[in-house]
Amino acid sequence: MEAIQLLTNRSSNSKLSDPEPDSETLRLAYEAAGRAPDHQNLRPWRVYAVRGDARTALGELLAGTVRRKQPGATNEELDKVRRKALRAPLILVVAAAVEPHPKVPAVEQVLAAGAAAHAILLTLQARGYAGIWRTGDGAYDPEVKRAFGLREQDAIVGFIYVGTPKVPAGNSARPAPDSFVRDWNG
Repeated sequence: MEAIQLLTNRSSNSKLSDPEPDSETLRLAYEAAGRAPDHQNLRPWRVYAVRGDARTALGELLAGTVRRKQPGATNEELDKVRRKALRAPLILVVAAAVEPHPKVPAVEQVLAAGAAAHAILLTLQARGYAGIWRTGDGAYDPEVKRAFGLREQDAIVGFIYVGTPKVPAGNSARPAPDSFVRDWNG
């Protein structure tokens, strides 16, 4: 797939099934992530692959987030959250390990991890797989971060659900560039 076509046609797909991407595709996706813009070469991105039974454990972890935020949550609501971790054969948890740096504020390190996540999504789509980037309360929960060995200052930038598309991704409307691009003349 040509790069410009990939960039201008990228779209999320939540209808995913087995198989997960093959090892060569994942290697390429991780290699692409490693090319993300990175001020001072801090390489703040971390990627945690969650597959198989570990998805059930992630579902429990995310249900814990709901229990802490909504003590009155019903079993049905908690089960719905648990099932979300099973909607794709692979979940890539992308995080930023943020370090104090005199030239690189935390926001730049988080953005670098976000750029790495985007590179992963583009690589997957180029190779015929699909994914959808989600966050939700779990991305900001200290217990979830701790479960991944992350610290308070670190950030989970997203849960990328990955698999083989069950159906082609919809072509959602995108804004025309003139709706967000402006000339600035000082």
